[in-house]
Amino acid sequence: MQTGLNIAAGLTLAALAATGAGAREAPPKQVLMPEDAGARAFQEEVGYSEAVIHGDTIYLSGVVAGPLEGEEGMEPAFTRVFDHLTRTLERLGATWDDVLVFDTFHQGPMGPQLDALVPVKNRYIKAPFPAWTAVGVTELYEPTALVEIRLTVRNPAAGEE
Repeated sequence: MQTGLNIAAGLTLAALAATGAGAREAPPKQVLMPEDAGARAFQEEVGYSEAVIHGDTIYLSGVVAGPLEGEEGMEPAFTRVFDHLTRTLERLGATWDDVLVFDTFHQGPMGPQLDALVPVKNRYIKAPFPAWTAVGVTELYEPTALVEIRLTVRNPAAGEE
């Protein structure tokens, strides 16, 4: 894997047949943790990674968006989230072109959120577009969040092995 990434080795998975015949070790799962010490401590306490790299796929944990005090509308929150996701993709050696799946989870009326989300998304995501599923939910982990964005990404480093 590329040097300079904040990636820690994770668990090694084994595919074992009951008889042991044909058993082989799967490639190790790797994780990406936040560079920020406070965010890393939180994720370690709660027990999740910013991203999991396994084979040719990278799974990014959801990133929440909500307006800060005094902000009008959701556009500034979405810009913060997309900037954060861009930095995470860069740390993984990926770009928005590598995004395969773009999932959004919306608390509250979805229409106004999508009206604010789409113009921001379109500044980052260009054709050919990833698959996108927008889901309405009753609650998100962060109480002030209105939207959570999760990505599934092609691992560009997988072709280098």
